[in-house]
Amino acid sequence: MVEILSLLAAAVTAVLLFNRLGLGSVLGYLAAGAVVGPAGLALVQDPDNMRHIGELGVVFLLFLIGIEIKPKRLWVMRRMVFGFGGAQVIITGIILAGASHFIIGTDYAQSFIIGFGLALSSTAFGLQILSDENQMSSRWGRSSFAILLFQDLAVVPLMVVISILGAETIDPNELMGLAVLESVFIFLAVLIVGHYAINPILHAIARSKNSDAFVAAALLLVLGFAWAMEQIGLSMAMGAFIAGVMLSESEYRHQVEADVLPFRGLLLGLFFMSVGMTLDPITLAANWQIIIAGTMGMMALKIALIAGMARIAKLSFGDSMRAGFLLSQAGEFGFVLFSLAGNHYILQAELVSTLLSIIVISMAMTPLMVRVGSYIAMRIPDEASEIMVDNGIDDLRPVLIAGFGRVGRTVAILLKAANIPCIAIDLNADNVTKGRNDGFQVFFGNASRPDVLRAAGARNARLMVITLDNPNVVEMLVKTMNRLHPNVPIHARAHDWNIVDRFEAMGIAHSIPDTVESSLRLGAAALEASGVSEEDRCALFDELSAENYAKLRSHKNQ
Repeated sequence: MVEILSLLAAAVTAVLLFNRLGLGSVLGYLAAGAVVGPAGLALVQDPDNMRHIGELGVVFLLFLIGIEIKPKRLWVMRRMVFGFGGAQVIITGIILAGASHFIIGTDYAQSFIIGFGLALSSTAFGLQILSDENQMSSRWGRSSFAILLFQDLAVVPLMVVISILGAETIDPNELMGLAVLESVFIFLAVLIVGHYAINPILHAIARSKNSDAFVAAALLLVLGFAWAMEQIGLSMAMGAFIAGVMLSESEYRHQVEADVLPFRGLLLGLFFMSVGMTLDPITLAANWQIIIAGTMGMMALKIALIAGMARIAKLSFGDSMRAGFLLSQAGEFGFVLFSLAGNHYILQAELVSTLLSIIVISMAMTPLMVRVGSYIAMRIPDEASEIMVDNGIDDLRPVLIAGFGRVGRTVAILLKAANIPCIAIDLNADNVTKGRNDGFQVFFGNASRPDVLRAAGARNARLMVITLDNPNVVEMLVKTMNRLHPNVPIHARAHDWNIVDRFEAMGIAHSIPDTVESSLRLGAAALEASGVSEEDRCALFDELSAENYAKLRSHKNQ
């Protein structure tokens, strides 16, 4: 209990302080970890265990990134991932390995592990900063993500190589035979089962209307895929990313994203704090010259190489500098690779401790490096740096419909007939399934939750139409929208004129009571049955148009 309270208190205090100073939450978490860790107040004695738990934050982060990337978009990125990302890892790894061999005097196996271990950047730091600065859709953000994605893929063969280098006897059949076939079989089985089973399972849970069960299902989905992929050699983060991509076109993606988001933030903060705890002042004091020189040299080299390759990939100078400085640090997978090499007695314990110190210090410098990169990019005007890549339907500024029952479906039909894009959110799983079968973009979710609205792209909506029949829920949703997105106009359905008055007092742009709709429909049928011509009926309805509802409103209490 003392450890939990210490972590929470330190995290809240440090993040508030560092945000107030303009240094960002990541650096705050690192500082908080250093304070409560073994080298500080020693309130937490086992930083390694904390880091293993915190690594789940990276898993959830990759899942949320994957859920934003549809398979078609991922296929389009293949050249950037394997071309740009592959070149970065190979070239950087070779140069750093050569530097380690000729400067420090390590043998070839040690140099290979050191070079390629430091060539990897931090997925957690990189993606968190891109997310905080809303740069995931920018050209340099996508390019940086492509590099990080390939680096995650590269961890698997690197771990295999380390195991081979540390093995006394090597059985090629064992390494390349049944193990490979088993891994391929498990991978395909997971993809097939996931593709056909995810939506039916989520649909069944959604129909139960049990929000706790849906949260549990979302966590099971992420962690289950992560665990399954880890069993065949892939990283848990990569497994979660694949799960996100598979769910990216599901009608349940927004609600799942909203349910997973709090766990990502909490666990990722714990991961950053655990990194701060691992800084060993004894090792730092004993080898400070090597550590500082190694950190500076590594980061300078990675900045130059990544920025240079980004220019070759036709990114602007500003985008290239931003990407280079963002990915200049060593990554969390370095902890895994160097520790594994130490367990196989390829790297000495003191060398492993020195390398881990380099990783931690480079991570701690990341927020500062990002600021330097942005400053350099801003000093050199470059219009191409501001170009954003296609971000899907968000760029079309759709109408957001809350509720897809009878009224919501009618609104969607009218919008579709006018070629106006719309997205609907509904908590009724059957309404969602029926709407999607009819060709509408309907997603399962609670529209009154801020995280669901964010996931659905409420920030970019041209208009919100609320067709929910519960006035209290509508009020909650309107207050949320007014707080988060006050520039988005809101139209809402109401039961009667009294509810309309309440809604208009809250700032709703337009609200129509159900009584008006039903009375107009009934009146139209009565006029037609009474022999009134179509022309005369149209004239009468024109008089009762939106701007003349006062005629009906004056009789609302009669």
